[in-house]
Amino acid sequence: MDGAYGTGQLIWVLALKICVAGLGYVGLSNGVLLAQNHDVVGLDINAARVAMVNARKSPIADPEIEHFLAHERISFRATTDADDAIDGAEVVIVATPTDYDPATNSFNTRSLETVVTQVLDSNDKALIVIKSTVPVGYTERLRKAFETDRIIFSPEFLREGKALHDNLYPSRIIVGDQGENGQRIAGLLKQGARKADISVLLTGSTEAEAIKLFANTYLAMRVSFFNELDSFALTHGLEARQIVEGVSLDPRVGNYYNNPSFGYGGYCLPKDTKQLLSNYRDVPQNLIRAIVESNETRMDFIAEDIMRRKPKVVGIYRLVMKEGSDNFKESSVLGVINRIQKKGAQVIVFEPAISENHYLGIEVTRDIAEFKRRSEIVISNRQAPDLQDGSVEIYTRDIFREN
Repeated sequence: MDGAYGTGQLIWVLALKICVAGLGYVGLSNGVLLAQNHDVVGLDINAARVAMVNARKSPIADPEIEHFLAHERISFRATTDADDAIDGAEVVIVATPTDYDPATNSFNTRSLETVVTQVLDSNDKALIVIKSTVPVGYTERLRKAFETDRIIFSPEFLREGKALHDNLYPSRIIVGDQGENGQRIAGLLKQGARKADISVLLTGSTEAEAIKLFANTYLAMRVSFFNELDSFALTHGLEARQIVEGVSLDPRVGNYYNNPSFGYGGYCLPKDTKQLLSNYRDVPQNLIRAIVESNETRMDFIAEDIMRRKPKVVGIYRLVMKEGSDNFKESSVLGVINRIQKKGAQVIVFEPAISENHYLGIEVTRDIAEFKRRSEIVISNRQAPDLQDGSVEIYTRDIFREN
């Protein structure tokens, strides 16, 4: 573990073997980032995903990951063999899924714990860096349970479709360890970045976990605020764009992240807001619960507004949340679909990213002409060139034509 200090952080100078467990957005982007300077082995249970990475193809939609895998000189291979990946690794990045489980009101951390157990059983020196989002206080409990200080939490702040970009040019690097191990991991992440001036913050592990959940809940609150503004404007026949622009001219508010939608969705915001609310069970609060409930209210409102038009066949243009994404998970559009189906509407989805003819029991087509011909109204979370020919009525709340 040789290192040298540079710009206030410990920077690795020798190429290390690094294992990255979980090759989704977080794991793959971190793996590519670190593979610029180190020998990275990606570990995943999905053999098809592993094969794609070894063929230098990205299994997720991310232009910069696709470019780096195909064209850049990086030391990155993938495997399904845990022993191969973990043996001899100096650092193990854990980026396995931690989906929110409504039955327990908490993240499901079993996949993460499986990797941690494997590492501690077979590797007596590796630092374990958790990049998966976890409940507040989880890392400290894990350290106590395994009687080790080799487990560190470091939150991620990534956008879908721009995960590698956000690692190369990070808004900040936060590591939940204030000792030398925290400095080493911060230095490792900083070494792979291309941004010159990066804010680095070393905190306690529980504080780092809280930073992740509070940051995403704030973003969800902002989405909810402008969505409720839009609901008010629609109800009273007002121009939502004028109100949003006027409010956003206040520099304390800012003209960003203010485009109305059908609700917040994706990998992080829905589960992180619910997890944070769960962590508040012994703390008085009103706002956190309101943020969670506001998203449900917005999808209710959108469904009602669509059904006021009394369509028999509703076309859904794409299940993805936004341009450049291939993620259907927790999409707010799915919430709207569920609601309008319960109100008796027939639904057809245009989604070229789905090869099957049905998804969650919903008919899917990849023929845009057939889709528009059969749809009485098309709802689209974001506007798209496919829908600009005037051949069908479009329902969208995308007033700024941006993600």
